[in-house]
Amino acid sequence: MRKHLICLAVIAAAAPAMAQDAFRAVPADAVVWKAHPLFKGAQVAILIGDPTKPEVIVQRLKFPPNFKVPPHSHSYTEIATVMSGTLGHGLGDTFDSSKGVQLKAGSVFAFNANNAHYVWTTGEETIVQLVFTGPAGIAFRNPADDPRKK
Repeated sequence: MRKHLICLAVIAAAAPAMAQDAFRAVPADAVVWKAHPLFKGAQVAILIGDPTKPEVIVQRLKFPPNFKVPPHSHSYTEIATVMSGTLGHGLGDTFDSSKGVQLKAGSVFAFNANNAHYVWTTGEETIVQLVFTGPAGIAFRNPADDPRKK
């Protein structure tokens, strides 16, 4: 009986710590924007996770007006929500905004790993929230489009 009481006491003491690990929240006023490491003029906010590790990542991207991200792919499935503005999204190895769709705030889209896609904004700033399992990575379909090589 005494062992059971000790076990219950240990569980009760550990429960708040376990609950903290199970719940992660980022209040809107705590979002920290930084310059995007690849896309000059864009910003990124990492909300949950470490993009260098194999864990769930929630991040936001803030694109300025008239911004283009050339065709690329990721090694993971990605789910995106347009938080504000309008995001153009197209599939394929060649950038062609006439073949894409315009997604307004509140829209959600997902695509499987290794599918080539591209995005663009129109005349307004656009914020997109991405959810994926890391580590993060991007492969440009045309190596000349890779900002890391410029």
